[in-house]
Amino acid sequence: MRDEAEVPSPCISVCVIDQPTGLCAGCYRTLTEIAGWIDLSAEERQAVVVNLALRRALYEGEITLRHAADAER
Repeated sequence: MRDEAEVPSPCISVCVIDQPTGLCAGCYRTLTEIAGWIDLSAEERQAVVVNLALRRALYEGEITLRHAADAER
């Protein structure tokens, strides 16, 4: 088993939850994943990271546009 320290947090310090998707606009994790990150094994962390790529592909444009519009208000 790999050491948990080998799977770094995907947080990029853009911590804003997109309400329609429930995902962080910076790292694409859910609040549950963010809060539980410290307790996850390396394998569980890696599974989350793999899912983030799919989430980013699905939602990046939508979330970016929504938060850009919010910033202009």
